[in-house]
Amino acid sequence: MKQLDPPAAKVVAIFNTSPDLVDMLRAVFELAGFVVVSLLTYQIRQGEVDIETFLRQHKPDVIVYDIAPPYEPNWRLFQHICRIPSMAECQLILTSTNAARVSELVGTNRQIYEIVGKPFDLDVILTAVRDAAHARPTH
Repeated sequence: MKQLDPPAAKVVAIFNTSPDLVDMLRAVFELAGFVVVSLLTYQIRQGEVDIETFLRQHKPDVIVYDIAPPYEPNWRLFQHICRIPSMAECQLILTSTNAARVSELVGTNRQIYEIVGKPFDLDVILTAVRDAAHARPTH
């Protein structure tokens, strides 16, 4: 009898302004069995990393994106990322200290799986990522 390969691990991308928060989330998500890739938002904004190439290369199932102060440039960057064709199948989890305002801004964007207010409990963000990852089939 042929043995089936185990399903591929889900990929989570973290886009954040804080290296410390990226490292903390990476540890939590990797311990939960996810493959984690990350960028600091300034790397995208300053053109150090081509976001379209990054997304094609890593094919994340879930992106955890922080809308952090200053809100305006991070919101514009988020809108730019959402227009990338390869984003169409990705689940998005937004984090923000102003979750109510972000919720108003995103409206009915179907790509947004959940908005998590900061400070957040690590169990809450992990549950949101697990739920979002399982809502999307493995590529």
